[in-house]
Amino acid sequence: MSFAKVYSAQVNLLSGQIVTIEVDLSRGLHTFNVVGLPDSAVNESKDRVSSAIKNSGFKSPKAKNQKIIVSLSPADLKKEGPFFDLAIALSYLLASEDLKFDSEKKIFLGELGLDGTLRRIRGALPLVMEAKRAGYEEVYLPKENAIEAALVDGIKIFGAETLKEVVEHISSEKGPSLKNSKRTALGETLLHQGSEGRRKIKIQPKTEINYKKEKRNSDFSDIKGQEGAKRGLEIAAAGGHNIAMYGPPGTGKTMLARAFSQLLPDLGIEEVLEITGIHSVAGVTRGELISSPPFRSPHHTSSYVSVIGGGTYPKPGEVTLAHKGVLFLDEFPEFEKRVLESLRQPLEDNVVSISRAKGSAIFPSNFILVAAMNPCPCGNAGNKQKACICKPSDLDRYKRKLSGPIMDRIDIWVSVGNVDYKKLSEESNGEKSEKIKQRVTNARKVQEGRFKKFRRNITTNSEMNVKDLFNMVKLKDEVRDLLDDSAERLALSARAYHRVIKIARTIADLENSEEINSNHILEAIQYRPKVTV
Repeated sequence: MSFAKVYSAQVNLLSGQIVTIEVDLSRGLHTFNVVGLPDSAVNESKDRVSSAIKNSGFKSPKAKNQKIIVSLSPADLKKEGPFFDLAIALSYLLASEDLKFDSEKKIFLGELGLDGTLRRIRGALPLVMEAKRAGYEEVYLPKENAIEAALVDGIKIFGAETLKEVVEHISSEKGPSLKNSKRTALGETLLHQGSEGRRKIKIQPKTEINYKKEKRNSDFSDIKGQEGAKRGLEIAAAGGHNIAMYGPPGTGKTMLARAFSQLLPDLGIEEVLEITGIHSVAGVTRGELISSPPFRSPHHTSSYVSVIGGGTYPKPGEVTLAHKGVLFLDEFPEFEKRVLESLRQPLEDNVVSISRAKGSAIFPSNFILVAAMNPCPCGNAGNKQKACICKPSDLDRYKRKLSGPIMDRIDIWVSVGNVDYKKLSEESNGEKSEKIKQRVTNARKVQEGRFKKFRRNITTNSEMNVKDLFNMVKLKDEVRDLLDDSAERLALSARAYHRVIKIARTIADLENSEEINSNHILEAIQYRPKVTV
């Protein structure tokens, strides 16, 4: 046989794309060409593959006078990364008749070392999900990716350490040598003990999953004072509302933000798979299962592309990596203005749309924004203990950092002031995060029941649109009059007006109240921005 066909896949945005590897051998002076829009990493695979084949006990492709053409289809799709090394090697061995096997219904993934070892790839989870959707039955990939890939049910996963192991397994002359890493009907239940409590996740027998946990040592009970900020954060967690904390430096804003992530409810298995897939594509995991809401905290010098996403070929940014979790922006006004203004779409629509000359993409970005900021460049504006030393021009420039539309999209604004020194020396007796989380979880369940009743595929109050508010939130006449009067005096925009209703609905859900009362509206109104920027 001088022709062979094998199947592989690559990451395309946040999903997988099946790629067909075809190899044709013909007589002539030695050439080795890869066609089908390969990038540098793919084009260099011919050298990696040749050495790997030689060091696995076969004759090197470069040792023969022959023309080798490797075609990657679809031909109009840009091929990126080292996903195809294993498939190219097997396709060559099949075409040169050094190996015989049936390549149908099989996907081969992995980067090859010069000695024939298989190295891990990014995006294994979405690639296996696409393989299953396309009707493939087996996936062969590096052993380091096997556990992550085995999270997908209904398809066989084989993890290998070398090219030789794969050859021995699929060769028609030898029996299978690789064990299926897939879960079965006899799958065990792994009990994971973490800060979020015990959770059950079914996995394959004799397989251990590494859980990627953020370092969240802060607990609300460890933070002295700041009861108003804690209350605002509880409401934000219960309803999925964006929140900004402002106050002098050193008052606990960052501690509160890091402790906030512990208030969010546990993720469902579908959310775990979705988030793990996103992080796998971005290459920020090492085969771990992300079982808790992600907490992303980019530095204020981060570029537009790193936060929002983009590039010549669109890639996800921090707003997508924070999907179903928390995006914490410390020193909020110090971020580049272009970055802040680009938050408008994800904060409003829970997606970010990126268009470039070579492609466009829509990435999910349903996160809770937690912003922290000082009231002025020196941080002491309005501080009774220290005088502000900022020049009028500095204050003016600082005020222009945040536009009205961005401030309007942040539901809750809370002040984090100085704490009395006596409280700092007292023993902490504050409420623990676990207890607050229970109230948040109960409020989320109330919301889910309401949304199911109206057949809406949303999970939090913050996601309700104007029609949802009209159908699901009924205000008594005296409550409506109070809201209208307050909105007129505060000159609220239409967006802010509706956000006040959403926050009031969340406050009522925390109290397990079916109706929104006047005190709920009054508390919601007090969270509108009062900062000087």
